[in-house]
Amino acid sequence: MENQETTAQGAARETWEEARAKVKDLSLYYLFDVPAIDQVYLFYLCELETGEFGVGPESIECGLFSESEIPWDELAFPVVIETLKTYFSDAAEGKGFPMRVDTVIRRSKRE
Repeated sequence: MENQETTAQGAARETWEEARAKVKDLSLYYLFDVPAIDQVYLFYLCELETGEFGVGPESIECGLFSESEIPWDELAFPVVIETLKTYFSDAAEGKGFPMRVDTVIRRSKRE
């Protein structure tokens, strides 16, 4: 987030910077506390304003994928995988998208 910015404004700005997509109707969907590294990750649901998107200055490639097209093995962050799997599960149930909160616990290398 930048100074004077709400979390939703920060999410919209980041979406523009990384995917050249303008978004609207942002709704907080998933919050991850990551105390081991003093971070919080926020994932929002939103609508594309125009349907347009592209490569931004902070990305190499950009695309929209159906669930079956997602390159799961190429996703770098476990929280992204968890969020996407939860999203598709919620969508399949058809009961809406409740806001969720989770904590990422660092496990020792011996576990």
